[in-house]
Formats: sequence, C-alpha cells, structure tokens
Amino acid sequence: MTSTLLQTTVVGSYPQPDWLIDRKMLSKIVPRTRIREIWRVSEPYLEQAQDDATVLAIRDMERAGIDIITDGEMRRESYSNRFATALEGIDDENPAEIVNSTGQKTAVPRVVGKIRRSKPVELRDMQFLRSNTERLAKITLPGPFTMGQQVKDEFYKDAEAMCMDYAAAVNEEAQELVKAGADVIQLDEPWLRNNPEEAKRYAVKVINRALQGITVPTVVHLCFGYAAVVTGGKPTGYAFLPQLADSLAQQISIESAQPKLDLGVLKDLAPKKVMLGVIDLADPEVETPQKIADRIRAGLKYLSPDKLLPAPDCGMKYLPRDTAFGKLKALAEGAAIVRKELG
Repeated sequence: MTSTLLQTTVVGSYPQPDWLIDRKMLSKIVPRTRIREIWRVSEPYLEQAQDDATVLAIRDMERAGIDIITDGEMRRESYSNRFATALEGIDDENPAEIVNSTGQKTAVPRVVGKIRRSKPVELRDMQFLRSNTERLAKITLPGPFTMGQQVKDEFYKDAEAMCMDYAAAVNEEAQELVKAGADVIQLDEPWLRNNPEEAKRYAVKVINRALQGITVPTVVHLCFGYAAVVTGGKPTGYAFLPQLADSLAQQISIESAQPKLDLGVLKDLAPKKVMLGVIDLADPEVETPQKIADRIRAGLKYLSPDKLLPAPDCGMKYLPRDTAFGKLKALAEGAAIVRKELG
C-alpha cells in the first residue's frame, strides 16, 4: 500500500447502466436468490456486456480520483447472492420464504447439505479488474455471518457450525483473489447489527476464520442498509461494533454521514484503521468538497490521518450514475483539501 494519507476508497458497488439491468426491478429488492430476469442482456452476450459495464465503472472511479477502486460489482444482482448461491449445499432453485418483523416476504436459498466452495466464483472478476487498472484494487465478498442470516437452514440446525463452513468457503475464495492481484479484501457484514446478540456469540470467530492467512489488508464493512431501500431514520449508533476490535481485519468500514453517527465510537476500534462513510447516499444532492472535508475533519478528532480512509457510507448501486460520479469526485477533492492542511 502507498503511504498516502487519507486514501479514498469505495464500499464496493457502483450504479449499473440502464442498458444492463432493469433498475426499476432492482429498486424493489436486495435479492438473496438469483433473479436472472433482472438482466436486460440475453445470456449469450451477458458476460461481454458486464465486462463493458465494468470498464465504465473502473474509468469513472479513476476519473473521479479514487485511490483504492473496485470493479463496481457490475456482475452482481446484490452484494451477496452471486457468491452465496454458487456454493455446494445451497438450493437456490427451490427457495424458502421468510417473513420479517414488518410482514415483508423474501425468497431465500435453502441450505440442504454441507456448504463447500467447489469452484471459483469471483476469480475472473478480480482478474478482469486487475488487467484494467493500475490503481490499488479491492474486491468484496459477503461475510460468513451475513450469509448465515440470509438462508433457511434445513441441514445444520446449528448456525455457528453453518457459518464456520461459510467462512471456510470465503477463505478459499479470498486466497485465490489475492493471488489474482487483489490489494485489499473486504467482507460485507451488514447483518451484524441486525442480530447483535447472535453476532456477539460467534461472529468474530467466523470472520477470523474467513480472513485466516490473508496476506493483504482486510476490511469488514458494516452498514444500516442501502439508503434507497431502508425507509425511515437510521440509528445513530451500532449495536455491534467494539467487538470487531478483536477481529483479524485491519480495517472496519462504517457509515456515518447519513445516520449522523456519534464518532466517539471510533475510539472503540483502536488500533484498527477505519473506512469512514463521509458521503450521504440518501441525499440526492452532490456534496461539495468542503462538506466532505468537514466530515473528514470530524473523524480526525478521534483517528490519526494514517488510520482514516474516507469512503461513501455504503455501496452506490442505487444512485443515478451522474450523481454517484459527482459524489466520488467530491470525495477525492475533499480528501485532497484535508491532506493539504496536514502538510
């Protein structure tokens, strides 16, 4: 990693073009099962179209001035389902239906056998990203705890044992992604805050299994959900956060711009680096670089400059593309303002 202070990065996703995906359908759901009808391009040409969209996302991030980029997750229907449904032991064709506390029904895969990774899932994604940029490159994987919360278990009857097998699968994939040129590996674990009591029992254990032996910087991302999907106000604090100080991850990614998080929680994460959300994805306006700089300065009251990586609150998948680009450009320019002040 370079020695640049306040390296800017993204959480993962970038808006998929309208010609690639049915964004109206996308806006209604964060799918757990595969939803192939969401793609506008037919199967024989889909991979080529996804490649083209990936190049557009890479170039946008580069043009915006972001230091650590991703492939924009152009090939994914959601942050988790591409990897989670590709594992052995998962029945995605005959899903179960779960109902949440608000009565909303969601189709989820069924776990019908031992979870194993039988083939690479994101390896080509990483190879393609690496061959199309000279920037530092990050790739994301769904975390084992979150994947365990997004299925109907009909095999293990033991959530911790199931998540340990998810963790082993994630670890195998991550090892290959590092060999393919990943500079950073990120685990997306938004469900840590949905079920904090269960998380306190074994989440750090399964995260550590997933990150075991990974030789590049690693991140655990938490959030309160996509701004476009989560209605109502967001909490101003995390129910599960200080526990991650005991994880192997070198960086913890949290959103703070939209929920107006009390940044005093950053003290609980020492000595970790923090990917700090300084872009509010619920705000349709593009922030000014000065506003971004103010949010970074607020974080620097609790973190030294070498420990803070400015980023959006969450993935940018649901934003209009011009808005996403404008926000990333403001992010890079805001970080540059503060970097100059630091000398």
